[in-house]
Amino acid sequence: MKPKIEHTQFGSITIDGSVFDHDVILRLGGKVRKRRKKLSKRVYGTSHTISLDEAKHVYEEGAERLVVGAGHHGNVTLSDEAAAYFERKGCVVELEPTPTATRTWNHATGAVIGLFHVTC
Repeated sequence: MKPKIEHTQFGSITIDGSVFDHDVILRLGGKVRKRRKKLSKRVYGTSHTISLDEAKHVYEEGAERLVVGAGHHGNVTLSDEAAAYFERKGCVVELEPTPTATRTWNHATGAVIGLFHVTC
């Protein structure tokens, strides 16, 4: 079952009653996992650009859509390699500021996964 994002503010996100003070990945089966942003940071020196390695970690076979909460100021982007990877997998990426992306997530249907950056 897809978890519901109840609230977000700079530095945290509330999902199904649990508050997370770190970036999260939402899986097809409904599990919430901590984002492994070091996969991008070691390539780009920042977690604001999603690397190919992180894209491979985030993607799940069968996912048709990825909703990315790009931070409250929309600072997160996909690297060209990550964008090409998701395209090859047939997974449409929607990159929006986190407050907007939470609404997109809550209204999404089908095989959707998510990545939410909770700060800038």
